[in-house]
Amino acid sequence: MWFENSRESLRRQWLEAWRKGQTGAILSPLEDSLVKLVSEHPEYHAWLEGGETVVNADFSVVHGQTNPFLHLSMHLALREQISTNRPAGIERIHQRLARRLGSAHEAEHRMMDPLGRALWEAQRAGVAPDEQRYLDELARL
Repeated sequence: MWFENSRESLRRQWLEAWRKGQTGAILSPLEDSLVKLVSEHPEYHAWLEGGETVVNADFSVVHGQTNPFLHLSMHLALREQISTNRPAGIERIHQRLARRLGSAHEAEHRMMDPLGRALWEAQRAGVAPDEQRYLDELARL
């Protein structure tokens, strides 16, 4: 299941980790990270407990809908980047922003737009993300 990366299978991983976390089941390191992230977003708890009905849900920015799976996944990506300091310098930027905002979590929220932009631009151009441009944008936060 971990190697299948369809939208539905990735969403099911979030749901399964949350379910396991709620029942006290033993979690893998990845599941533990997913549960911690969901725990920090109580606004998603009841929704995620909708189970299979949320797997195929569509979200429209035009209608002001936030995609919980995308939001949580961006937190996960940022935490991975910060923990490995890749791209080099992101850990320092995050620490500075967290001090200024009073929260590492809020710093991640601010960092999401530049991350999303970097990924979108890279995908659109068919190239790897421009790490320096991404870091420069983060440094301006």
